[in-house]
Amino acid sequence: MAENNNVSAPKNSSSYQIFGVSADLQPQAASKWLDDDGRPKRTGTIWTASAHVITAVIGSGVLSLAWATAQLGWIAGPAVMFLFSFVTYYTSSLLAACYRTGDPVSGKRNYTYVHAVRSNLGGIYIKICGIVQYANLFGVSIGYTIASSISMMAIKRSNCFHSSGGKNPCHMNANPYMIAFGITEIFFSQIPDFHQLWWLSIVAAVMSFTYSSIGLGLGVAKVAESHRIRGSLTGISNVTVSETQKVWRSFQALGDIAFAYSFSNILIEIQDTIKSPPAEHKTMRKATLISITVTTLFYMLCGCFGYAAFGDMAPGNLLTGFGFYNPYWLLDIANTAIVVHLVGAYQVFCQPIFAFVEGYAAKAFPDNEFITREIKFTIVGFRHYNLNLFRLVWRTAFVITTTVIAMLLPFFNDIVGLLGALGFWPLTVFFPIEMYIRQKQIPKWSTRWLCLQILSLACLIITIAAAAGSIAGVIDDLKTAKPFKSTY
Repeated sequence: MAENNNVSAPKNSSSYQIFGVSADLQPQAASKWLDDDGRPKRTGTIWTASAHVITAVIGSGVLSLAWATAQLGWIAGPAVMFLFSFVTYYTSSLLAACYRTGDPVSGKRNYTYVHAVRSNLGGIYIKICGIVQYANLFGVSIGYTIASSISMMAIKRSNCFHSSGGKNPCHMNANPYMIAFGITEIFFSQIPDFHQLWWLSIVAAVMSFTYSSIGLGLGVAKVAESHRIRGSLTGISNVTVSETQKVWRSFQALGDIAFAYSFSNILIEIQDTIKSPPAEHKTMRKATLISITVTTLFYMLCGCFGYAAFGDMAPGNLLTGFGFYNPYWLLDIANTAIVVHLVGAYQVFCQPIFAFVEGYAAKAFPDNEFITREIKFTIVGFRHYNLNLFRLVWRTAFVITTTVIAMLLPFFNDIVGLLGALGFWPLTVFFPIEMYIRQKQIPKWSTRWLCLQILSLACLIITIAAAAGSIAGVIDDLKTAKPFKSTY
């Protein structure tokens, strides 16, 4: 295993985290350079954790919230957003308490979401959790590839539209832009782990605030310009869509909002970067509260002002659905910020998959130098870098795979809704609740146990409805889609 290369020098030992991901290390005495589990001292704070969460949460999903609000209306739209924010914060707090098994301060650490499930639930739950978590993360990476290509095309289209005075429809193929995003991700995917990803998360978090603020500002400007607030209390009218379409769209809107709050599947991995004292679960709970409070405020403003500006005609992607043509330079800045943010968010969501595969390979083939050997070389102007050939080949293959699938399924809105639906209940609600019940030994049929189970059941029903709506949308898209020939 590669971790013993760097134990004596903590500043260069972050590769230990990746290859040690499956190790079952027991707590031991902490030292100047090592934590109580024998791993290099963690240096994460409430602010770096908040940056990781904001990078994960304020993603491309924020741009679909105006559309989601339009389907639900002025009453249900904001209410559902608030509900999802509350449920996400509450269950994330439960999940944060499961980072350590037993004692919340000195108990055995769980390095990943799956490790937490193994320690607290065990059995078949481990395989179910692993399949759902990694499939969801894989799907998110595909969704981000699609979203980034749409934003890159929007930059070119807004300039084309401006130069032609609105006479040229400016249609173009999405494939070159997905390939460009994929090439960029191949480069950044060589960042070994979360510990060396903090700077990219901070840049991505700043970018997310940038484009969200621009979308909000343009929405406010359009409302001020028209001197009216569009929309209705019950959402999109039956004149615009049929009764059946309204039902399906409402369900899909639930999935879009769920996706906008999805980050529980990487919460444990983020928490594993936090230093202690104070106890990691306390810092993570505060970071989650800060992040969700900030993102909910942005979501409410972006979703509501987008709906107020466009009413029933709110686009599926506020900035790239061409609801705004001018000022085109501001749109270019916003879409550039989206692309930069998605570059970082892609890495944040893929790190658990990278860590799992590389940790499994290192454990299965400990003597294979192709898998475990670190080749050190110095980059001029930077500190030395440890190149691992297996990491280079496997992560490159992963990025290529997600890029090709994105070129086959370029349905941004429906993919977003489906991912949100499939990941919300099991990863954000079910597993955190069940682990918390097991860890705290909450008696069956007690009042608290019943309340937690009712919450889980209610979220399951919402997930099923959201998945059904999104699947209906994907089926409609497939009727007109042509593989590798997606144009906008």
